[in-house]
Amino acid sequence: MSRTETAGAPADDAGGEEEFDPVGTLALIAVYFVILVIAWVFIYYVEFLGRDLVVVG
Repeated sequence: MSRTETAGAPADDAGGEEEFDPVGTLALIAVYFVILVIAWVFIYYVEFLGRDLVVVG
């Protein structure tokens, strides 16, 4: 008989769930934060500094 991959797997890895990766999560939050800041700066420029373009007015 041949051995399968699950036969040699450790007992605690039987669920096949991925572990929490804090570095990847922090990187994703940082990317979203940068996008938010860029959008905020753009809207600030459109609303208050660039008198030609007015989004609400």
